[in-house]
This record gives sequence, structure tokens and C-alpha cells, in this order.
Amino acid sequence: MIPIFADVDFDGTGRLRRVVDLPATCGDDLQRLPWVLRILLENACRCLKATEAEAARAAIISWLDTGSSAAAIEFHPSRILMHDTTCGPALVDIAALRSAVAEAGGNPAAISPRLPVDVSTDHSVAVDHFGTQASLALNMQREIARNSERYSLMKWASAALANVRIHPPGTGIMHTLNLEQLASVVTSEIRDGVLWAIPDTLIGTDSHTPMINGLGVLGWGVGGLEAEGVMFGLPLSLRIPDVIGVRLDGRLAPGVTATDLALTVTERLRAADLAGTFVEFFGPGVSTLTVGDRAVAANMAPEYGATTGFFPIDDAVGRYLTATGRSADQVSTVERYARRVGLWFDPNVTPRYTRVVEIDLAAVVTSLAGPRRPQDRIAASETRKAMALVTSARLPLAIDSPIPRWPVAIAAITSCTNTSDPRLLITAGLLAAKARRFGLSPPPWVKTSLAPGSPAAGNYLKRAGLLADLSALGFDIVGFGCTTCIGNSGPLTDAMQAVAGQGRQAVAVLSGNRNFPGRVHPDIEEAFLASPPMVVAFALAGDVGRDITSEPLGHATDGRAIFLHDIWPNADEIDQALICAADPDEYGRAFATASASADWQRLPAAAGAVFPWDPNSTYIRRPPFAAPAPMPSQSQIVAAPLMVLGDDITTDHISPAGQIPRNSEAADHLVANGADIQDLNVFAARRGNWQVMVRGLFTNRAVRNLLQPDLPPGSTVHDPSGEILPLWQAARRYRDEGTPLVLLAGERYGMGSSRDWAAKGLTLLGVRAVLASSFERIHRSNLIGMGIMPIRLPPGEHAMALGIRVGDRIIIDGDMSRLTPRCAMPVSIRRQAGVSKALACQMAVETQSEIELLCAGGMLPLILSRHGARAT
Repeated sequence: MIPIFADVDFDGTGRLRRVVDLPATCGDDLQRLPWVLRILLENACRCLKATEAEAARAAIISWLDTGSSAAAIEFHPSRILMHDTTCGPALVDIAALRSAVAEAGGNPAAISPRLPVDVSTDHSVAVDHFGTQASLALNMQREIARNSERYSLMKWASAALANVRIHPPGTGIMHTLNLEQLASVVTSEIRDGVLWAIPDTLIGTDSHTPMINGLGVLGWGVGGLEAEGVMFGLPLSLRIPDVIGVRLDGRLAPGVTATDLALTVTERLRAADLAGTFVEFFGPGVSTLTVGDRAVAANMAPEYGATTGFFPIDDAVGRYLTATGRSADQVSTVERYARRVGLWFDPNVTPRYTRVVEIDLAAVVTSLAGPRRPQDRIAASETRKAMALVTSARLPLAIDSPIPRWPVAIAAITSCTNTSDPRLLITAGLLAAKARRFGLSPPPWVKTSLAPGSPAAGNYLKRAGLLADLSALGFDIVGFGCTTCIGNSGPLTDAMQAVAGQGRQAVAVLSGNRNFPGRVHPDIEEAFLASPPMVVAFALAGDVGRDITSEPLGHATDGRAIFLHDIWPNADEIDQALICAADPDEYGRAFATASASADWQRLPAAAGAVFPWDPNSTYIRRPPFAAPAPMPSQSQIVAAPLMVLGDDITTDHISPAGQIPRNSEAADHLVANGADIQDLNVFAARRGNWQVMVRGLFTNRAVRNLLQPDLPPGSTVHDPSGEILPLWQAARRYRDEGTPLVLLAGERYGMGSSRDWAAKGLTLLGVRAVLASSFERIHRSNLIGMGIMPIRLPPGEHAMALGIRVGDRIIIDGDMSRLTPRCAMPVSIRRQAGVSKALACQMAVETQSEIELLCAGGMLPLILSRHGARAT
């Protein structure tokens, strides 16, 4: 059966829009298809040629037989979403591609996005100032001053490149911006002269892009390299995914928050292997959740290891669109379209899923996650026990300080995850108001901050009369950006720094999504994820070494002990405050005001089709990998091992985002080139300078290179000299000697953020392949996008157990012409002593398109080759 189309008048105006008629195209099979596969099917039917669309339809319907498929399909999203620290490297790449095309005699303007690209400027603001009402203005001033050079690059791009729209600092976090402003749920396009009504779909260069799944919009995170390919007309190729159905029953108990649900879902789903799968929520419990609740759970998809966390379109979507100022016509069109084409949610329907996980919403309890991984959910009462498990030794405490052994050094209401839902922020504000009435306040060692997802949040807190209460407890607004969640937490308090090294372990409590050691702050190894009201509660306690549910948070002005239950707001109080806070028109007004930033308008920007590179810049340098690449060698690769790593190496471990340490190779390079040692900024802001980024690779102090015992972070042993060198120096020697390199790792290599620099950095080191027990999805695709082979070790073999030593060589078949998706890849280890060990490995390549990328040397050389720029 070929795809069937229909022309429909959705708004009663006589204007017809064509749709893919999924009920007619699929017949009775439609009710058995998960909603995410229905959207992928609509996309294929509309975007592909007739024969290809028919093949895709047949493959998706055949998926119903087993709940799985090896078939690949193309996906064509309607738009792309980026943030400044992924957009920055992408724009540097694009500028370098334009330079290369111009040098080859081509038209540089041909290198321009073919579909809309929205860029938020949210990942750079740091919490330099806190605890005063001037914090927001002061932090914004510092942000513009620190980042003016790369912001000017962004302004150049918005003028020089088609379809690029930059949202200035202060407009909000990208995923909140997407929910409140950008997402339409249903949109229109003109294809071959015909007006279509289509689902709003996107990809985003941030792993938490699935937050928009809570609004019924299908989108997921990809690496910057994949996004660049889509920008320039390459389809997103993926294997038809396994779909895990999460059945929700019941409803959340009073006092239980969306954060508690998200942490429970993360714990349950991370226990399964969900790499490459789509997760879809279904069942009657879905209808009890607001879009705010759903978005929090959907946001955590990368933490539970899935590509998506999708909630289909229903009445709650319409209510959210209305509450955030969308027009009545838009809300009506969304419902009519979704019902007509078979995308409307029915809580009584159980589609065919690959497998099903059941969660009783009534069983969800108040929770935290930590202290080192987001999937490690604990009850709120168990922080003391959790800390004891990760503390190997106890040094004596200084007797002259009231600071406890496990002090809350940072208490941050931060991140898109938990500041995009008004109910969570209102609850935090009400808790602060009650605490203020009792005379409670955080102790002086706690650094407090509030960074909502958008300016609208600050306004609705003010309308509800709660902003002043939060401010009184030190939770003044410090910025509208990721701040602490991305590691831009700024310095700790003077009181906390004064007791450094005196037996105390500084701990963070934040409403974020990741708590890997060193991510939140370089001096903090332990951090707990919590809801915004729980962040306020822990700030008041100042200590995670107590049971916050049964021990006092503090004492009232009359000396009475105050407990958590004394200040926790009830549902009626929250509902009343939400009514006071509501103003649908405010979302658009606040966004427009922030978008008209005078500071942004004053920034200078270059003009012209080709970016003028400044050889003295410490922020923007033309990268060597954005150039034509020679054809990969078809011969055997005999490589030296650069590093041997354990399990759970995250992209934060590989390529840091936080503050550049003053005693680092990166700092030395910057200072030697004129940077101020007092203001080196964060690695995320320096991603346009490859020389800085390559010096930061693997320098996280939690990373151990097992090639030799006791190697300092970010170093290796050069063979044959035996010298211990920083990775970038050793790699340069190996390159000069003509020796390719490989890296070996354990399970879940590359989990965490989508940052493509974790793959770009390996390319600069000369790494040809990564051999790991398993790969996280986005990083695997980024490796391929840089022409690096991802190779899975055989079951039962582990990088740490292979006994790789300096002088060993890893031998890999380098003949790209024989590659096929998931093909066997024979690998052997040749020991220095002459003994060899054979490994029956597998290429971690899913589609023929990925093989094409490897054969081209990566995404950027492929784009250049299609524009006539080739290696000579």
C-alpha cells in the first residue's frame, strides 16, 4: 500500500492543507503503532520519494511483528535547536568550511543552513554574584564582557548565514525557550508548491532536547556534527528504533513533585539497556500529568539512556499552549490535526511495544539522586547514608568552625529540567515564604542561586508574591541560563574556602540533571539532584549529613525547632499561588523585552561571506579538522594505545566545560597568548579555540589512564621513549613518527552531554578508533562524524582486563570498502613480548550513511567534497 494523502480545512477558512492520512495508509495497524513511530512514518511518507516512502511504510508496519527492526529510515526534522556552546564550535566549523570552499575557488555562500536554526545563548552565564538583587545585572555584564568575541561571531553568522536566528543572553534556557516560545506542535510547510500541515519536529545539539517530548513534539539530541550534516541537506539516518513503553497508572501523591517522578523513571529505566531506543509513556496515568510534569520526566531521557521520552498530544497540550500565550486558532489546529491523522493520545490504547515497564505514580516518593550519578535515586532521608558510602576516610575536623563534615556548599535552583515547570518554582517560593516567616535562613557557607528557565518565570514568581521571599533566603535571580547545572557555578563562599582541606567534603544540592564528580564545581565531587523546594530546604539545613525529613532544618526566632513538614506547602496553597501567577500574555512580552537587549545590539560583528580569522584571538581559531581529508587508508592499522579507561567515562570527563584551572596546560597556553590569568573563563566558552580544548582533554581528576599506574590526569606514556607527557604532547610525537593511536574504554563510554568536542579532541590527538564495551548513543555518532571508528569489544572482554601496556600494539582491519552496519571487526593485540591475542569485535555502526561518513573521513570533509573542495 502506498502512502495516502488528504487535503483538509483545519480552521474553517477554506484554506486546504495536505496531510499524510495515516489511518488510510496504515488501516487497523495504526492503533498498534507507538505514537513515535506514527510520527516517523508521517515524516517518511511526506519527505521521501514514492518508492522509498512505500519501503519505509512497509518496514515500520513489519516492525509490529517483533517490536524490533534492522531496517534504516531517513528522518527530516522541520528545524534545528542549538545553544551557544554547541553553536559556537559549529559556527567555527561553518566559517572554516566557507574559507576552504573559497580557497578552492568555490562560492562560500553555498555553505548555509537549509532549514531553520534557532540558537539560544544560555550556557555561558556564571554565578559570579549571588545573594543580592543586583546579581542578575552584574552577572549579565560579566557574561557579555567575557564572551563578546564569540558572541560577535554569532552575530556575524546571523547576518551571513541563511535561516539562522540567535536569541541573545537573557532570553532563557534553550529547552524552556522551546517549550514556551518556539514549539508549535503542528506547523505548515510548502513542499513542491503544496501547503502541508505537519508535526513540529526537531533535532537539538543538546542531549536534553527530549524535554519538548513532554509537549507532544518529537525531538531528540544529536551531536553538533550530525546537526551540521542536517543543516546542509544530509538526512538523519537511523535504524527503526526499539520502542520501550512506560505504562503509567494512578496519580502522584500530594507533596510528590515532577522531579521525584523523573528521578524514579531514571532509576527504573537506566537499569535496562536503552541505548538507541525510543521511550514512550502511555496508560491512564499520563492523563493525570500536566505538560510541566511530563517535560521534567522527558528531559531526563539521556540520564535513563534513551533517545526520547515521548508523551503524545492530548488535552493537556492544549492547556499548556493556552497558558503560555499561543492563539486559540493554534490550539484548535493542533487538536484537529492530531485527531485527523491519528496522533491524538488515547489513555485506553496499548500499542505494540518492544517491551513494557510499569510505574505506579502513587508509589513515587520524595527523592534525590546522587551523590555521583543521576540514576542513583535515594529517599530524601538517605543523604547521610549515601555520603558515608563514598567517603573512604575521615580526617579530623577543625574545632573552630561550625561547618559540618558534609556541608551544602552550593544550593542552586538551576537547569531547564526543573525550572521550566511553574508548579516546581511556585512550590519552592511558598516553602521559602514559610521559612522566612519563621526567621530561617541558610548558614553563611551556602552559596545560593536561582536561575529560572526564562524571564517569564521571574515575573510569575513576582506576581505570586514569592520572589521577595526567595530573595530573603539568598535565592535572588542570578541569570536566565544553565549556570550551576553546566558547571558555571562560580567561586564557593569565603567561609567554605576557608575550611578547604580540613576534613570537610563540600557538597552541592541542585535542581539539575547531572551530578558527575567535578561537573558542578571542580572542588566538588559529590552532588545531589533535587526538586527546587528541596534545594531550598537543604540550603536552610546547610548539611547533607542529616535526615532532612526528621531532623530540624533550623530554629525559629522563638527558639522552636522547625522541620520540613512545617514549611512544605500543600496542594491547595500551590494551586492558589499558580492562579495568582498566571498571565498567558506575559510569556511573549517577557521574551520580546529580553530579545531587545541593548548590550547585544551594541556588540560589533564582522560582515561578509567569509569570516575574518584573527590569528591573535584566544577564543576563535580556524580548526584543522574542518578541511578536505585524504581518503582513509585501506590497509591494516597498527596503532599504539593512547589511553586505557574504565566504565562510565562521560563527555565531561573527556572534554571539560567548567572553569579553566590556573595550573593547567590550557591556562599556560592562554596566558602565553595574552589572556588574563585572573579571568580564563570556562572551557565551554573556549570551544572555538582548538588549541585550548586539546589541552583540556581527559584532565578531569576522576579520570585514570590505566596504561600505567599513577599517571596524572590528562597524560600518557610515550612509546618508545617511556616519557610521561600531557596527551597533546605525546600525540604530537606519535603523529610526527607516523604512529596512529587508539583508545580503549569500558561500559557506557561517552555518556552525558552531547558535546562534539569529546570526539573532535580525539581527532586532534590522532585517534583512529575507540574500542569500548559499550557506547552512549550521541557520542558514538560524534565519533563517526569525526571519522573515528567506534568498535565494540566482545562480550566478556573489558578494556581493564585486557592488560594493555606501553609497547603493545592494536591491529585493526582498515579496509573501509568491506564495512557494513554492525559487521564483525577482527582486532588483535600484539604484545611487546611478541605474543598476540585475537578479539572478535563488532563495528558500532548502524546505517550505511554512517559508513559513508567513515569512508569520507568524517562529516566536515564530506560536506566539503560535495562543494568541490577535496584534498590534493
